[in-house]
Amino acid sequence: TALFMGFLGIVQNDIKRVIAYSTLSQLGYMTVALGVSAYGAGIFHLMTHAFFKALLFLAAGSVIIALHHEQDIRKMGGLRKYMPVTYICMLIGSLALMGFPGFSGFFSKEAIIEAVGESHIAGAGFAYLCVLAGVFVTALYSFRMFFLVFHGEERIDPHAKAHLHESPAVVIVPLILLAIPAVVAGYLAV
Repeated sequence: TALFMGFLGIVQNDIKRVIAYSTLSQLGYMTVALGVSAYGAGIFHLMTHAFFKALLFLAAGSVIIALHHEQDIRKMGGLRKYMPVTYICMLIGSLALMGFPGFSGFFSKEAIIEAVGESHIAGAGFAYLCVLAGVFVTALYSFRMFFLVFHGEERIDPHAKAHLHESPAVVIVPLILLAIPAVVAGYLAV
């Protein structure tokens, strides 16, 4: 599940679907932790995942609001200059999701991968390869989404572009508040 749902995330073009398949992939990590009796690592990943996934969904919502309900990432691009706070928050969420060192997802994913690698249960070797490959797949679909939305040429509908601006404080303040634990929540286990 961790690997195959990640593959599905790669081929999605709806910003919410990319994040939704990512959620299923992360549930696969939690389940494999349970399979090797690393219950604490699974719960720890559930906690860190709650922060960075809520951050990603809210950042996606911020983008969708700004583009008048457009969800197709192929019709976005170049939003970094229009939505700098959403940009930074989506970057933080993406880095935490992929398990970039220093972010919360790094600590929780590393605990799961390490537990699977140390397990002597039948099939643990295969599971180890799948979760390890899943890390690279996660990085691929996360940055694909991130770069298509915030970088490159603008593929924005002219009507939406005329009204494009950063989201209001009712969205920005929760984004910032979620970005903080998306970075630091992993240090709770250190």
